[in-house]
Amino acid sequence: MENLQSLALAAGLAWASGIRLYAAIFIVGLIGRVGWVQLPEHLQLLEHNWVLGASAFMLIIEFVADKVPAVDSAWDAVHTFIRIPIGAMLAWGAMGDAAPDVQMAAALLGGTIAGGTHLAKMSTRAAINTSPEPFSNWTLSFSEDGILLGGLWLVFQHPLVFLVLLAAFLLLLVWLIPKLFRFLAGIWRKLVGGKPRPVPAK
Repeated sequence: MENLQSLALAAGLAWASGIRLYAAIFIVGLIGRVGWVQLPEHLQLLEHNWVLGASAFMLIIEFVADKVPAVDSAWDAVHTFIRIPIGAMLAWGAMGDAAPDVQMAAALLGGTIAGGTHLAKMSTRAAINTSPEPFSNWTLSFSEDGILLGGLWLVFQHPLVFLVLLAAFLLLLVWLIPKLFRFLAGIWRKLVGGKPRPVPAK
């Protein structure tokens, strides 16, 4: 059961990093700090005052930025270089009691999960931002907040359920990734003023 919990925590932190990195760090650090859960040794750094304060500050900035159309997409683009490596680091820390090779595997898979979640979030936001009204953006943003809280609750209360749902999400993501890349490439061409490549006649 302990191994299952560690696996769910590693996968959950990686998954959450792709959605709300700072919220995930703050929530997990806080519940560890108040003693609701016992975090692995390598994650107890999240309970320290400076980490809680910095993550709370960034959580507020991210919460506001995520509600503003176009700003949220710019925020996501910048965080491509932040969410993925930190997601890998958090997964590594969650498996701190395991052998070094298991930790390395957790880091590799954690970075992949964080990257997939981040790509799905960024692509969805880019699609929503093509609409001029802000309400769909706000609805999606608050939905992501709720999904994050629900996911982290499952990680600690029902780790097996979380892992099953995550596996289903990853399978869906494998099917979606080629479509997401094509969609993002199309948006990029529009931004730089390019034209779609003509389809050769058969």
